Amino acid sequence: MNILFVFYVPSGGVETLNRQRLAALKKFNIHAHFLYYENRRNLLNDHSAPTFITNDDAKIKKILEDGKYSAVVVVSDFQALARFRGLGYNGKMIIEIQGYGPKHVAREALTNAIPQVNAYADGFLNPKTPHIMQLLDELYPSFPKFSFNNCFDTSQFSYRSLRLDGVRKIAWIGRIEDNKNWREFLQIGHQLIHNYNSNIQLLMFEDPTLSDPKERMKFKSLITQLNLTKYLTVHTNVPNSQMADYYSQIGDSGGFLCSTSKVEGAPYALLEAMSCRCPVLTTDSDGVRSSIIHNRTGKFYTLGNIDNAVREAKELMNNKAIRESIRSNALEHVKTHFSPDLYAQNFIKMLESLGINYKV
Repeated sequence: MNILFVFYVPSGGVETLNRQRLAALKKFNIHAHFLYYENRRNLLNDHSAPTFITNDDAKIKKILEDGKYSAVVVVSDFQALARFRGLGYNGKMIIEIQGYGPKHVAREALTNAIPQVNAYADGFLNPKTPHIMQLLDELYPSFPKFSFNNCFDTSQFSYRSLRLDGVRKIAWIGRIEDNKNWREFLQIGHQLIHNYNSNIQLLMFEDPTLSDPKERMKFKSLITQLNLTKYLTVHTNVPNSQMADYYSQIGDSGGFLCSTSKVEGAPYALLEAMSCRCPVLTTDSDGVRSSIIHNRTGKFYTLGNIDNAVREAKELMNNKAIRESIRSNALEHVKTHFSPDLYAQNFIKMLESLGINYKV
């Protein structure tokens, strides 16, 4: 059985999800293929499966015909529903919602899509994101909906013992745009470095091709204003295969991953960090609730409350008992609740409930 997964660009959490679910589904004889409309950067992580980069109707029509797909899973692009039907695809089409940023954007997008979804789609899929589940129940009360966690293979992306340089590291991962809330990370870093411990290095990992130019100007200005230039290293487009090294070093340095997002769907960066024993301090950005339980698998702080974030950060760095407990519990949580086999079983149940005959 072949399934086609469709997204705009091979970047961010969706690209990570695609590579993770490829392996999870392959074990059950479901073969994932991938279509991205464009690639804005030189790097393309190896998907180990047919991966198409095109936005051309004729080429997409051929991909759909040649692949003989039992289902097409489209992430976020409601326009693709009518488009693919127009290109002759008659199989099941599932629209997947992995996050839209601000809640009002999600509401507007899902409201505007009602005619297209009702006319052309067969089901919704989302990774148990509370505000998305609530919107889908409200706007699509009788439409088939499927909610289950994304998958993560902790055996393939895991902790590595590496040499340390004696500097405590605090990391942030995202795009330089408002919803990822980079300002708050810089403010937290400023407080910790200038009022607590000057032997801290801030690491920011980003994809500059997906950032807002106006935000980038403000970003550079705030770094200077907060006197963080010598304490901050910005990494761009780091291959995913290298990130396990970074997370492991950050965790062993006594630092943590700091997520400052206003709203999230189901962020993969947190799962990656947790799998590498790198503790997480995050806002309660909704979609993180499936992975973070306060003081058990990570720590929450209140969005916008820098003092609260600093207090939680200090406890995470100073209280060894809590820190080690969180590191161990987080890893076990990912293994249990995000296992590839569990994802595949849920995915197969979804296909069967949509009338797709699955045979091993």
